[in-house]
Amino acid sequence: MSPSRSPQNLLSFARRLCAGLLASVLLACALISAPAQAAEGNKFRVAWTIYAGWMPWDYAAFSGIVDKWAKKYGIQIEVVQINDYVESINQYTAGAFDGCVMTNMDALTIPAVGGVDSTALIVGDFSNGNDGVVLKGKGAKLADIKGRKVNLVELSVSHYLLARALESVGLSEKDLQTVNTSDADIVAAWATPEVEAVVTWNPLLAEVKATPQASEVFDSSKIPGEIIDMMVVNTATLQKNPALGKALVGAWYEVMQLMSGTDAAAKAARSHMAQASGTDLAGYDAQLATTRMFYTAKDAVEFTNSAALPTTMNRVAAFSFAHGLLGEGAANADVVGMSFPGGKTVGDAGNVKLRFDPTYMALAADGKL
Repeated sequence: MSPSRSPQNLLSFARRLCAGLLASVLLACALISAPAQAAEGNKFRVAWTIYAGWMPWDYAAFSGIVDKWAKKYGIQIEVVQINDYVESINQYTAGAFDGCVMTNMDALTIPAVGGVDSTALIVGDFSNGNDGVVLKGKGAKLADIKGRKVNLVELSVSHYLLARALESVGLSEKDLQTVNTSDADIVAAWATPEVEAVVTWNPLLAEVKATPQASEVFDSSKIPGEIIDMMVVNTATLQKNPALGKALVGAWYEVMQLMSGTDAAAKAARSHMAQASGTDLAGYDAQLATTRMFYTAKDAVEFTNSAALPTTMNRVAAFSFAHGLLGEGAANADVVGMSFPGGKTVGDAGNVKLRFDPTYMALAADGKL
């Protein structure tokens, strides 16, 4: 079984599926069935799904690192793997979890749009080549996409990447036709004569690029820092229980320090992550090579403090509004407020529901955890 076709890798692909109308339906179900609040005394629950940048959570739980940091702060943290990415965010939004991994776009379009005030506790990485646009024809250029049908998971970060790619050559979505194609079917679709262009992510992207006549004409390294992977926590829970933030951040950066090395311990940690995600060490390292991991808290804080982040989230909000992801009643892209370091706010300052707050990462950077 090839890594890209293994059940666990297919779960990792689900990380890319954006909210859309599906999310609102699942959220309604979750709101009915889930408890109103995950936190119970000093017990907390966080959810994760399989993806290269989130596999450290599996190792942190397996190795006892999470338990060690939780004990240090007198709390208990349950780290739960959820098979369905969108469902995990919906359960978080409904209160079943105190924290959950998600992309920046999904943090805006699911919990924030759903009225849940959330904080990006850990900014873990951004896609730096893991996502790409591929056309058939050796030597093809991005401009050649005009007039073609493009297969991709609609309303996902692939769709966002396509929009950004088109902007770079003066085109827009009206210049082509998108064809909604599940992640599981992308490679098979590419193999047919009818499909001339796809947008996808690794390891599917690597499979597509390896075929004859494939030309990658744009990838996420051209828009660095725009497709971001994070651990998001409920703001009210975090404010009431700062120990949760300290323990999660402490555990995360212990794993970052361990896995980023070249010694036997680092390889053992990454090998565990690889196996848990359905690949081998070489395959996992290849995915990490196109993922800009913030292995140090200092780098993550610097990224979160950058002037580029509010600009990125403005773009994400504009894309989300244009594609109906900010809710039926949204009058414009500013319906949801987002706050950033230094008191900067994007969107409705009276309705801030997504906060990029590097406070706890800064504690780790300063050695104060």
